[in-house]
Amino acid sequence: MLHAGVGYAQPTQSLPEKVTLDDSALQVLTDFQRVTAIIILSGDTVDEAHARMIQRGVRLLLVVDQDRRVLGVITANDILGEKPMQMIAQRGITRDDLLVRDVMTPQEQLDVLDLADVRAAKVGHIVATLQKSGRQHAVVVEIDDKRRQKVRGVFSATQIARQLGVAIQTSHVARTFSEIEVMLRR
Repeated sequence: MLHAGVGYAQPTQSLPEKVTLDDSALQVLTDFQRVTAIIILSGDTVDEAHARMIQRGVRLLLVVDQDRRVLGVITANDILGEKPMQMIAQRGITRDDLLVRDVMTPQEQLDVLDLADVRAAKVGHIVATLQKSGRQHAVVVEIDDKRRQKVRGVFSATQIARQLGVAIQTSHVARTFSEIEVMLRR
């Protein structure tokens, strides 16, 4: 008999509290082999996606189909930025009718990092990559022997800033290594 109040095992990933720009990029990667990816269906509403982000404490969801194939991503910026208002105006719909597929970034528009490259990268390389792309997140894929991709994890500028101990607003990441070094010296 199962006792009352029993929990269940879940994947856990323990990222180091502090990192430096010279540490391995793997130290700041949210690895989906070690932590469950938070997903949403493309036909779910934007408000459902936002609620899930708040509930799970994340700012990015993988958008999947019924077979759990990745169709793209939706971020808090997609939900809280200009995209929803533009779609509502274009289509003459209400916010309640706005779906994830309407504002997500589809997979064909996603730039990804190869896990093989990430293994050789430093935290500073990832920060520079995020800044250059102008994004708060970077999706990491693993490529199997048959050259098929699988989403392996994600980098988050907010998470990296937390681990670096630098107050970086989620809408702004330092542009250069020298800016990061100045912030770290403060």
